[in-house]
Amino acid sequence: MAFFQKLKDRLFKSSSKLDEGLDAILEPAAEPAAAPASHQPEAPAEAGPRRLGGLFAAPKGRVLDDAMLESLEELLIASDMGVETSLKVTAGLAEGRLGRRVEAQEIKEALAAEITSILEPVARPMPLTARRPQVVLVVGVNGSGKTTTIGKLASQLRAAGKSVMIAAGDTFRAAAVEQLQIWGERAGVPVMTAQQGSDPASLAFEAMARAEAEGADLLLVDTAGRLQNREDLMAELAKIVRVIRKRDPEAPHNTLLVLDATTGQNALNQVEIFRKIADVTGLVMTKLDGTAKGGVLVALADRFGLPIHAIGVGEAIDDLSPFDPEEFARALTGLEG
Repeated sequence: MAFFQKLKDRLFKSSSKLDEGLDAILEPAAEPAAAPASHQPEAPAEAGPRRLGGLFAAPKGRVLDDAMLESLEELLIASDMGVETSLKVTAGLAEGRLGRRVEAQEIKEALAAEITSILEPVARPMPLTARRPQVVLVVGVNGSGKTTTIGKLASQLRAAGKSVMIAAGDTFRAAAVEQLQIWGERAGVPVMTAQQGSDPASLAFEAMARAEAEGADLLLVDTAGRLQNREDLMAELAKIVRVIRKRDPEAPHNTLLVLDATTGQNALNQVEIFRKIADVTGLVMTKLDGTAKGGVLVALADRFGLPIHAIGVGEAIDDLSPFDPEEFARALTGLEG
């Protein structure tokens, strides 16, 4: 199945919400009820031109006015697109259409185009450098999908002919290490581990030395999930970055922040904090198949301008795909591909 169709099928909560909301907003006002037959004057036998009325359908759609724009703004805000971004999108919609009758399909197409224009500048794959090893640090809050994302990235990079190594830096959670080991076996990628409770910064340093000695192209470093409001955990992440830079001042060469789409607007706070602590260079959005808050991706692009490398809509290996802004926008608004 093509990824777009899978995205459209699985992004059901967001797309259904927007789709149904747009249809409701654009439904034409009910026509006045016809007068009872007994009160209607009898038409002449030769009604001539009056019979032509049956050839013309009632106008479709509604006139795009301030009231409709306000309803559209509320709908976009409800999808977690944020107030500022929603206002920007509806302003684009209004241009050239205000005061004109519009139908649902036209508005959906225009909405998808406005969303695409915001997303296109940030839709970029993770850059691969000539540096060996290229160190990719993966960060995020608890349960965001970091470990699974690393496994999928490793598998896809390995399939592309790259030699990859994984450092299981979540040394506090045995399940995370086991999960990475399973992915490593599946992808044919070595996973470096340390004793539970060990210093993750030391593991990252040692993993860099091993990756360099073995000539690995990429080293993917997992980290423990941490809430952005826990100063002690964020300080530990800052330490990992400092120690990595002792071995290579330019590392990590990529810092990926994995975001759970179901957190909605909280994703904005996560980007704000993690960017300060770990110099985030790109985003991966997971769990888009289980939320009505897919619009937050548009808000993130509009506010931060950070590259969005990939999105996930499931657990299978091919459910992590390079981010395509047009496909995403059309899926979000319920349009066909």
